[in-house]
Amino acid sequence: MAILLFTGQAVAADRSEQAEAARSKAENLEQIAAPEGSQAPAAPAETITRPEAQAVDPAGEAPLDDAITCLARSIYWEAKGEAVTDMEAVANVIMNRLGHEGFPDTVCDVVTQGSEQGACQFSWWCDGRPDEVMEEDRYEIAKEIARQALNQQLPDRTDGALYFHQRTVAPPWAADYIKTIEVGEFFFYRPLGDASH
Repeated sequence: MAILLFTGQAVAADRSEQAEAARSKAENLEQIAAPEGSQAPAAPAETITRPEAQAVDPAGEAPLDDAITCLARSIYWEAKGEAVTDMEAVANVIMNRLGHEGFPDTVCDVVTQGSEQGACQFSWWCDGRPDEVMEEDRYEIAKEIARQALNQQLPDRTDGALYFHQRTVAPPWAADYIKTIEVGEFFFYRPLGDASH
């Protein structure tokens, strides 16, 4: 019994250390991706590993206070029922915003932007429903996509898009932008020129 208890404590401690390492690396990677960042890719030792990313918010219940959790939850809630390519494209939009001077310079600020005025950029953030994860397998995929995006290992499927919507809706703002591509169930857009709204 003591061996099992010790083993369980060791695994929990290791997972906690991995999660903390991932959060720290993500913070540095955010700064690289932000408009004022260096734009130089991170060294391999600075990238987030898969076990580190999976150790962050394993139950999908943590507060949104780190880049991995904010990005993974956004991917999950915006595209959890869609193909992996759709989920990746949602991550691309968030990372494109992070790297654009017209948007905040942290992932969490990008995700929660507009909530102070009641006009959220990402609908899941202001829909009034609980934000805890319901499908663990889809959340694991979302965290892996978030890891790749933060590591700058995720190709941009959206051609620089800063906005998107599901194909089942027709928001009035879409007419003011250039549609860059359709990926699965989503349409992606960027503004004319370099402006953002």
